[in-house]
Amino acid sequence: MWEGRALAARRDVAALATAGLGLAELHRAAIDVVGRVVPADLVCWASLDPDTAVISSMTSGATRIPPRYEPLLATFEYGGAEPHTFAELARRPGSVARLSDAPGRDAARCGRLNEVWRPLGLRHELRAVFRADGTCWGAAGMVRRGEFTDRESEFVASVAPAIATATRLAARCGRHRGGGDPAIVVVGGDGTPRAATAAARAWQEEFDEIAPGRFAVLVRAVAVGARSAASGTFRARVRDASGGWVVVRAGRLIGEDDAETVVTVERASADDLLGLLFAAYGLTAREREVCHEVIAGRSTSDIAVRLAISAHTVQDHLKSVFGKVGARSRGELVATLRPEDRTTG
Repeated sequence: MWEGRALAARRDVAALATAGLGLAELHRAAIDVVGRVVPADLVCWASLDPDTAVISSMTSGATRIPPRYEPLLATFEYGGAEPHTFAELARRPGSVARLSDAPGRDAARCGRLNEVWRPLGLRHELRAVFRADGTCWGAAGMVRRGEFTDRESEFVASVAPAIATATRLAARCGRHRGGGDPAIVVVGGDGTPRAATAAARAWQEEFDEIAPGRFAVLVRAVAVGARSAASGTFRARVRDASGGWVVVRAGRLIGEDDAETVVTVERASADDLLGLLFAAYGLTAREREVCHEVIAGRSTSDIAVRLAISAHTVQDHLKSVFGKVGARSRGELVATLRPEDRTTG
């Protein structure tokens, strides 16, 4: 019975993947598919930046988490002390985790459980990540009063790859917008903003349309990433309220107070999205190299010399790329991989 339900769910998700839905529409529909078999009181799905596992967008189920809890949940997600964060699960080999399966001490001190779920009368949480070809494209959190069974966990794990593939397909689409001045925010070691340019207010209003406190959470998340990275820098690509792409970068300041971090927020450029599109179309490392050369306008013979491969091999790689991307010419390929002020798909 469960195997049949999982097969039917995978077919439903596969149909959604080919329907040309935007990311939010896709996740709303997929939430309904999973919810028929694994009901929950609260559900929130996220798309993740495949490079950093930072949340790019969020889609809730029929019942939304009360707004007053949104900033708190986001703080727990990036604070570094919680069990089963999406970033942690993205690094694990498995795809599903129940909070009740975490070590007793970790579960008992879980901020999500103690400060959000229990006040709402909920006690059990199931989380999943959606991974395709080794890359994590999304994640889901489901919460309810009763425990999630082994069968339900197995069901979610079974459909997760199909959801990952659908999410990866949806990542190819995004509204590329201009306008809006870049913002700069200086963040202290405690994660609190100390100074900001005037443009930061407009960005805060735009992101807080998605969820209360969303802008502050993003700033904190990339600042924590920069302080943890050996390079002292961190970058995440996120969606704005209208489905456009935004890049949030952070870098540690060098000086007397090394705890300070500078965060910048600006519209994503074609270059910012190129790596994401390479991954979304499933291009190999060599195919990506060939694409870079094509984008630079080089001929087949020039590409062959630069990559130390034969012209025939270059053409073989291009044929494979055209098939994956759905392009019929170099011009179409470049237009798809470097969309400017248009919707890609």
